[in-house]
Amino acid sequence: MAENTPLLNRTPTSSESRINNSKLFLAVFSAILGNFNYGYSLVYSSPVLPQLQGPDVDPRLRMGKEQAAWFASIYSLGAAAGGLGAMLLNDLIGRKLSIMTTALPSTIGYLLMGGASDIWMLLLGRCLTGVAGGMTAASIPVYISEISHKRLRGAMGSCPQITAVTGALVLYALGLVLPWRWLAVMGGVPALLMVVLLAFMPRSPRRLIKLGREQQAEKALQWLRGKHYDTQVEISDIKRSINTQPEVTWSQLATPVYYRPILISVGMRFLMQMTGITAILVYLEPIFSKSKVSLPARFDAVIVGAFRLVAVATAAFLVDKAGRKALLYTSSMLMFGSSLTLTIISHTTPCPPGPFPPNLTVSLDYISHNAIGNALEASQQTSAGLIPLISTIVFIVGYAMGWGPITWLLMSEVLPLVTRGVASGLCVAVSWLTAFALTQAFVHLVEDHSLFVPYLFFTVVSVFCLLFTAVCIPETKGRSLEEIENYFRTGRTFTITRSLSTEQT
Repeated sequence: MAENTPLLNRTPTSSESRINNSKLFLAVFSAILGNFNYGYSLVYSSPVLPQLQGPDVDPRLRMGKEQAAWFASIYSLGAAAGGLGAMLLNDLIGRKLSIMTTALPSTIGYLLMGGASDIWMLLLGRCLTGVAGGMTAASIPVYISEISHKRLRGAMGSCPQITAVTGALVLYALGLVLPWRWLAVMGGVPALLMVVLLAFMPRSPRRLIKLGREQQAEKALQWLRGKHYDTQVEISDIKRSINTQPEVTWSQLATPVYYRPILISVGMRFLMQMTGITAILVYLEPIFSKSKVSLPARFDAVIVGAFRLVAVATAAFLVDKAGRKALLYTSSMLMFGSSLTLTIISHTTPCPPGPFPPNLTVSLDYISHNAIGNALEASQQTSAGLIPLISTIVFIVGYAMGWGPITWLLMSEVLPLVTRGVASGLCVAVSWLTAFALTQAFVHLVEDHSLFVPYLFFTVVSVFCLLFTAVCIPETKGRSLEEIENYFRTGRTFTITRSLSTEQT
């Protein structure tokens, strides 16, 4: 078959046509419960911080500006440690056990927060849930890609992010009715359910073959594909892939075929966090409170979460139709326009009232006009109060349609297989450490300079995202991994073109 023959249009082999996907779906569902917990824990601070800074909270738990900044940002430090730890655990104990291990720090973290009697318990609990979140974000996509067959790998690969966004939406919704301690209790449920279900799921067949356990790998594949599936062809393909992986030396990393995709991946992860998405998500309710949105802040957060879920699902549908760069351009423009709007309205201040009129006649006129003016002003304030909400929705929808999902997708496409482990660890560390620094600084910037300064910064970053997309990111839609690798090896322009011989095949 020619390399440019679309896989979706070809006739399935007799073995592929006998695949039963029901158990694969069950295994994927069991794993992505960890992503649900990751999305839930990431935004836990959004509805909780207003309660911990309120007048009714226990004085031992009341948070000032500094404690609030640490409570929101320490999650990212934990996630950086968890992501790097997962890179080691994936090879030491395997993908499945690495995912199951995340339930331990997650459960302990939620217990600490749910039963907290001092601020240090809240901070430690938040950090531990971050460790679990970083581990799941690094381990679950690998497990899913290795248990899925190629006809469903793209669809299954989009499940982790959709589930994480669903977890965030559920947290926002529960925040409407539950106090913060019960939100922590509810957070431990998905992790425990994940462990129970994963205990009955198979390990990664690729991992088992790499360990020399071919018989166990065959049983795992048979369980995942159905009893009528012939596993021998897929087993042979996995063995051939493992046996043909070359070893890379440090000197080879200086060649374009290795360092260029690594720099692009690291740059995308850095810019992705510099857009301010993590800071906005973890401070969503406090941001809406300061923006004086006409709706209550907790309802605004639920609305934003719902739109974010729709945007992620839309991106998963469009990514192979519109192309990566088209979605990244759209994402950058939406983020730029919305953050610019937020910058302008956060810098606008109302005019001070004029002096009281000196005589009675003018006074009566003034009162009459003032009543009309007040009515018009109230109407304008109601309309204007929706602008921060709409702009925030557009910003998060823009991010969720491009820079959110496509950053992960391009990493899996452009990073060479032999450097993927180390390079992914570097990307995870850069991403979460950037998120920590920005989330930590966000509270101080808002307190000292209002929302104007961070929104202006995010606007500038959106311009850099647009330029980075135009100059540095190749279009990988419809390209094989071999073509992408050849693009970095030959150093062509920023459009990957097929050779004439390939097109004539």
